[in-house]
Amino acid sequence: MNAAQQDAQQVAPIRIESLTGLDQFDRCVALEEAVWGYDPADMIPRRMFLLASRIGGQVLGAFAGDTLVGFAMALPGYRNGRAYLHSHMVGVLPQYRNLGIARALKLAQRDDALARGIELMEWTFDPLEIKNAHLNIARLGVIVRRYQRDFYGPSSSPLQGGLPTDRVYAEWWLRSQRVEQILRGETPHFQLVDQVSVPAEIYQWKADPQHRDAARGVQARNALALETAFVAGLSVLGYQRNEHGDGHFQLGVWNEGRSD
Repeated sequence: MNAAQQDAQQVAPIRIESLTGLDQFDRCVALEEAVWGYDPADMIPRRMFLLASRIGGQVLGAFAGDTLVGFAMALPGYRNGRAYLHSHMVGVLPQYRNLGIARALKLAQRDDALARGIELMEWTFDPLEIKNAHLNIARLGVIVRRYQRDFYGPSSSPLQGGLPTDRVYAEWWLRSQRVEQILRGETPHFQLVDQVSVPAEIYQWKADPQHRDAARGVQARNALALETAFVAGLSVLGYQRNEHGDGHFQLGVWNEGRSD
């Protein structure tokens, strides 16, 4: 039994399967709207899901009975002589969150990628999203060493809170010792050089226009701190949450399997 199957069993009766039909992609679009609340202009249409499934990407669905409760969509990419998958979207309905479904979808993506000889997956995520950062770094084993300010430009999603769409790049080296250790439940050891923190209040600040300047201040401060660390050759190798819910990016030197 692979890791994705084990995770799916833990949130039974969830099952994960590849999606290939237009009716299934319509359901992905509906779920996308429910999760992110985009305006129509920002929505990924069903044709993009169809394209991803036809050109070597991935469209995976998580089902509870006949209900699509989550999906993952990835596109093929190529950079510096290496083929990889860019996981563009992973979404889970609000009522099914915190059940391990997002992680199970990511592990299913990993299984499919490895079966096709692909050893790198990437995606971007908002460094202010504490839960997502913890999942990506501490529970999946991605490393982070690139920062892009306002990656998507203005967003209509309420989740963005009107802030610039700053993103960091997650690099998931699927066969690395680091990832293998984390998926076995072990914690890789590295020398901590620096850390960058995100206060737990960030969600409230983003949602409340009266406190949005505080959120912008955290975003700007952390952007500069992470950019400076990356220029110095550091990578995010760990992520911790304290008893107050604050998140901490932990920076060190990444030596394993380095390929830029």
